[in-house]
Amino acid sequence: MAQEEFPGWHGTTIIGVRKGGEVVIAGDGQVSLGQTVIKGTARKVRRLKPGGHEVIAGFAGSTADAFTLLERLEKKLEATPGQLARASVELAKDWRTDKYLQKLEAMLIVSDGKELFVITGGGDVLEPEHDVTAIGSGGNFALAAGRALMSTDKPAEEIAREAMAIASDICVYTNGNLTVESIKA
Repeated sequence: MAQEEFPGWHGTTIIGVRKGGEVVIAGDGQVSLGQTVIKGTARKVRRLKPGGHEVIAGFAGSTADAFTLLERLEKKLEATPGQLARASVELAKDWRTDKYLQKLEAMLIVSDGKELFVITGGGDVLEPEHDVTAIGSGGNFALAAGRALMSTDKPAEEIAREAMAIASDICVYTNGNLTVESIKA
């Protein structure tokens, strides 16, 4: 099969919600190849403990690429303990300038409970304006739902779960099998 005919891998919706002194990152478990669901129970949200400082992270894109980036982020955090923003910027700089890393196809949402960032291969480290961010196939659906739910009295985890349920109802590349991690400020 020619490269341009190969059906693309699709998968994942990840949402990050910061509310009430807590950050929740939730991700679905679906990985699809073209129109086929390859796996429905992938775990794309992780808890990291570099240097004893907890960070939660979710990824969209290639799993191997995301694990490479998570390992690099852990090393940056070990070099700058408790400084998620600095570690994230250093990772984004490396990702943008290193010839090997430039080929990696993934995005990350990371939080230490205080800060919440999206890190991209374009060199971006973005903090959401409205305390909700989302990436992946159904990211825009989850983001819209999460932003709408922020004005309610619901806590961060409930907002993340409901936003993911809405995204999974709309996006065929997102399922309802969630991995949820939370961290307090």
